[in-house]
Amino acid sequence: MTTTPAVRRASPRSRRKATPPDPAKPLLPATEPVRLLDPTGTPLPAPADYPEPPVEALVEMYRRMVVGRRFDVQATALTKQGRLAVYPSSRGQEACQVGAVLALREDDWVFPTYRESMALVSRGIDPVEVLTLLRGDWHCGYDPAARRTAPQCTPLATQCVHAAGLAYGEAYQGRDTVALAFIGDGATSEGDFHEGVNFAAVFKAPVVYFVQNNKYAISVPLSRQTAAPSLAYKGVGYGVPSEQVDGNDPVAVLAVLTRAVQHARSGKGPFLIEAHTYRMEPHTNADDATRYRDGAEVEAWRDRDPVARLETYLRARGALDDAGVAAVAEEAEAYAADLRTRMNAQPTVDPMSLFEHVYAEPTPQLVEQRELVRAELAAAQDEEGER
Repeated sequence: MTTTPAVRRASPRSRRKATPPDPAKPLLPATEPVRLLDPTGTPLPAPADYPEPPVEALVEMYRRMVVGRRFDVQATALTKQGRLAVYPSSRGQEACQVGAVLALREDDWVFPTYRESMALVSRGIDPVEVLTLLRGDWHCGYDPAARRTAPQCTPLATQCVHAAGLAYGEAYQGRDTVALAFIGDGATSEGDFHEGVNFAAVFKAPVVYFVQNNKYAISVPLSRQTAAPSLAYKGVGYGVPSEQVDGNDPVAVLAVLTRAVQHARSGKGPFLIEAHTYRMEPHTNADDATRYRDGAEVEAWRDRDPVARLETYLRARGALDDAGVAAVAEEAEAYAADLRTRMNAQPTVDPMSLFEHVYAEPTPQLVEQRELVRAELAAAQDEEGER
């Protein structure tokens, strides 16, 4: 007698198909911005992916943030005195400006926007050279190749493409250089942003795209820029891992940037970060911010001051005391005084230089304008000689 083997019924659990891994999961940012300090400066549990930076690095970050803020205030004053044509303040964004510089090596490259003056002086570039462009000169003031820092970029997002190209070129030549491109929230709507991120992703260029979301593109609020839950999600569509961070939490900013730079340097390609921060001052001295935001909003962000937040934390750790705070403040005042003295010296300019480097071959109109100015200068010189 033949026995038919019993058919084993599959349990409902075994009949279910295994859920395939979500390919987007490693790319997705945290659902809430990474934060290691609360607004009062009290430490929060650190996520496993973002260990707290060494306290020595945080003390240096505090020093640079205080000096950077004093520089920013002085530059704003110089604009009001007519010494600068324009100045875009980054007050309130000190953690982002300084944290980005501290996360890089000296041989890495920075691609700044017009708002990164504080980051550039934090990198050690002479503040007078940094402000030369904003004074109205036709060059950027510093040597980009020597400082590994591209000229400050006024057209929105064009530096995203430049950063991708340079980083790819460095990697192609076997160097582990990282390029960091600063970008504002409004510039993520520009085509160059998307082209740069896509190129970097396809060719695994070692770039960190650092979006400082300060809530306004001049007067246009974030809600008119994107319907995405976070600008950090814009990296997912290009296969770029992304993160969002509390941009007014200096500890978290440095931790997230450090990991992003390590990711890029190790050959894994680009990384996109969105820092949630706030521009305390108007867009530039030519802007009236009261027309599009109210005082209550500004005051709410003033309570999240990144400088005060880090100072409170370092004091609690015993890494900073009254003497240390006073010493940094004194250094910042000396820095501002030196800048003020050197910027108050009237620069020697040649009006005829207005016509240099405009066209390879001057147009008839340009030649006519040049000769008119030449004649005016000659007449003024003759009049001065007759006195």
